[in-house]
Amino acid sequence: MFVGNLSFDVTREELIEAMSAAGRVLDAKVPVDRETGRPRGFAFVEFESEEVAQRSIQMLNGRELKGRALRVNPAEDRPPRAPGAPPSRPSFRPGPMPPPDSVPDFGRPERRRSFGKKKEGRKSEEGRRSERRPRRDFDDYDDR
Repeated sequence: MFVGNLSFDVTREELIEAMSAAGRVLDAKVPVDRETGRPRGFAFVEFESEEVAQRSIQMLNGRELKGRALRVNPAEDRPPRAPGAPPSRPSFRPGPMPPPDSVPDFGRPERRRSFGKKKEGRKSEEGRRSERRPRRDFDDYDDR
C-alpha cells in the first residue's frame, strides 16, 4: 500500500503501529531524502494479505496521524531501479540525429560556416584591442 501525506517526523515504528489497526503489517518502508536524510512524506506498507490491505484503505484513508490526514492507496508495481539510475518518469528525449547529407540546405549555403574557424581578413582579438582608444582613468580628467 502507498501511504501519502505523512508528517515528516513519523518514524517507521509509528507507521507500523498505526497501520496495524487494519491487520498484521509485514514491512514498512519510509523513503528518506538523500541530501537531508529527512523522510519524504510518503511510505509503502506491506500487509499479510490482500484483504487486510483493502481493509486498511477503508479504515485508515483520511485518518489523522501526527496532525496530517493519511492518504492510503494501492501502490503501483514498478520494477526496482538500480542505484544512480535516471528517473523512471518519461522525459523528452530527442530522436536519433539524421545523417548530415540528408538535412536540407534550404538554398542558403553562404550563411553556413563551420564554427572554430576564423574568416580570413578578420583581425584577431588582440589586434582589435589595439585599435581601441586607450582607457582613461578618472585622474586623467582635470577638474573644471
